[in-house]
Amino acid sequence: MKKEKHTEENPEVNEVKQDSVNENNETAENQEQEVTSEQAAEQIAGDIENLTQKCADLNDKNLRLMAEFDNYRKRTLKERTDLIKTAGEGVLVNMLPLVDDFERALKAMENSQDVAAVKEGIDLIYNKFIAFLLQNGVKAIPTDNEDFNTDLHEAITTFPAQDEALKGKIIDCVSKGYTLNEKVIRFSKVVVGE
Repeated sequence: MKKEKHTEENPEVNEVKQDSVNENNETAENQEQEVTSEQAAEQIAGDIENLTQKCADLNDKNLRLMAEFDNYRKRTLKERTDLIKTAGEGVLVNMLPLVDDFERALKAMENSQDVAAVKEGIDLIYNKFIAFLLQNGVKAIPTDNEDFNTDLHEAITTFPAQDEALKGKIIDCVSKGYTLNEKVIRFSKVVVGE
């Protein structure tokens, strides 16, 4: 009971004690806030450092990727250039036996008196050459009694047709046309009936 009396008798003491407790609480809260602020600042600094490192890593990867792509582009350009330079090599190598045959035929024509034998030799070389072209996908565009087709033929002139059936048809072929794997590489030059 004395304790209660003492508390009741000194309200000022109670108030001072209460103020002291409040001040202690505020100081503790301020210290916690300072600690929390310091921790937040440290955390933000750590995050910035991590992000800076990630940014540097990404820049490094980007530079390496760009360099790798540039090397790839240069390599493919060189390969394409080499391919263009040597693309016809296989065709030319396969044509060399035909050149040899022509040279033999020319020598034979100098000494030969038999025109029929020379003609037969030239026909053999011609047939061999046509077979070579077919093996490589080159075909002659047909023109005999064909309808004029602007996708395959080039009309160099027209000629009055003697018959109604010859109108719009090819009358004569001045120069044969050829396709390479279904693509026209030279148009046939023809005379068309009108």
